[in-house]
Amino acid sequence: MTLLKTSAGCLRSARLLLAATAISVLTQFSPVMAEAPIPGGTLHLPAPYSSALKSLDPHITYESQDMAVSKAFHRALYTWDSAENRPALDLATSVETSADGKTFTYKLRDNAYFHNGRKMTADDLIWSYTRIMDPAKGYPGSPMISEIVGAEDYAAGKATSISGLKKIDDFTLEITFKNYLEPGTLLFEAVTAILPKEEADKPEFLSHPVGLGPFRFVEHVEGSRVVGEKFDKYYKPGQPYADRVEFTITDEYSALDVAFRAGELDATVLSGSAYAAYKADPELSKGLIEVPELFTRHMGMNVQKAPFNDVRVRQAINYAVDRDIIIRKLLKDKAFKATGWLPMTSVAFDKDRQPYAYDPEKAKQLLKEAGYGDGFEFEAMVTDGESSLGVLQAMMPFLSAVGINAKPKVVESGVLLDAINAGEAMAWFRSNGTGPDPVGALRCFDSRVSRSACNRSGYADPKFDAIIDAASSDPDPKRRIELAKEADGYIFEQAPVWFHNYNKAVVATQPWVHGVDSNVTEAAILEVDQIWLDENAPGRK
Repeated sequence: MTLLKTSAGCLRSARLLLAATAISVLTQFSPVMAEAPIPGGTLHLPAPYSSALKSLDPHITYESQDMAVSKAFHRALYTWDSAENRPALDLATSVETSADGKTFTYKLRDNAYFHNGRKMTADDLIWSYTRIMDPAKGYPGSPMISEIVGAEDYAAGKATSISGLKKIDDFTLEITFKNYLEPGTLLFEAVTAILPKEEADKPEFLSHPVGLGPFRFVEHVEGSRVVGEKFDKYYKPGQPYADRVEFTITDEYSALDVAFRAGELDATVLSGSAYAAYKADPELSKGLIEVPELFTRHMGMNVQKAPFNDVRVRQAINYAVDRDIIIRKLLKDKAFKATGWLPMTSVAFDKDRQPYAYDPEKAKQLLKEAGYGDGFEFEAMVTDGESSLGVLQAMMPFLSAVGINAKPKVVESGVLLDAINAGEAMAWFRSNGTGPDPVGALRCFDSRVSRSACNRSGYADPKFDAIIDAASSDPDPKRRIELAKEADGYIFEQAPVWFHNYNKAVVATQPWVHGVDSNVTEAAILEVDQIWLDENAPGRK
């Protein structure tokens, strides 16, 4: 891991506090690589959660499935170091921080090549970050880049470039941020990947990506698989270890289970029912990696439309449902009950806050006060799965008991996302990334953030905006954390979502696969460049 050099003590303290908090919870889940990696073979991995990818352009999609695939073909300025449980430099070898703690000067790698053979330079980072801020595109990475000085002016048409991005030379880049923050928490995901302009501008880029990743794109059979082959000019010597990677695209956990048991997958994510079965199996249980992810599962509500524009209705839904039964019986305890938007591995998690109690009488009283004493009906858009349709079906008897009739509408994940972004969906089930940066995660309720970026509910509240702005502008890291905690508590009370659970993800690995990490930001996104297969792997035969 590259060491970050800084002269700003407050930023160093924030980093250490974030790392110490997360590491204390997660160290037990981190795998240890004891043997020397053996090169060669084909990795067989899942691209779960949907029957089709949304896009092969990493800037377009914030879907976990797409980002899992993108990790093979694309790289960002930072990556997530699962062993240390913190962001780490990836496309730079060092970074210097200014005395005021807002300007970061990166020495970029001089050995990072795009798959078309061209070497990456500072111009590529500037172009990529500028592209993400294109106001006509609504790219999901724009909230991250908007923290750079001048990014919002560019998006608003007030400037022709982002003033906070300054090229010093081909391999030195200076980035100035508006507020006090850890850049690595913003610039490690695929939505901020560095792309080559000459390729990304081509129409065929959507179906034939070109990036900096360990594997070069070979083919995409829609709804079936994505294949990549080892890129010989990858900047990490000796990596990737595998010669090829093949992702199986599916939204069927049962299909993944069958394929894994047949030895056709080297690793897979598990549903709640599969988790219970694998945990009880003396052999399968040996390969389980349990990951308390930085994700919050919830039912989103369009707060700009009745009845969800009334806080009492939203609170009533939170009081009406017994989450404990759903987590225990439906999810087989593969979850932690939510007590806010920020999860238990967040540095700003409030361990003293109590969840909404199961109190149907209070729910009825709130509905009566809001003018819905006779109840109401709403449609919830869901995908066909345990954590979406299954949870809604488990909720429905509880909601019915207080007079609310919920009607499920089952759609593909892409259709669901389009409906949410257009403001057409009344309610929906999603799992949002809620870390590692707590302020960034809470921006999903910032009135100035678009639905397509992450404010899916269309929530707008000047009081909340003021708290979150104070959190991002305070130079004291401890004070920033306390303000983030206050903002999280405010959102919990205002209830723009039904707070369900923090996800416990479980990755099952075969005995012949090594180097699978425990990524708390999304367990399905594996560092494919470090995974290797021993001589017993089917992928070597």
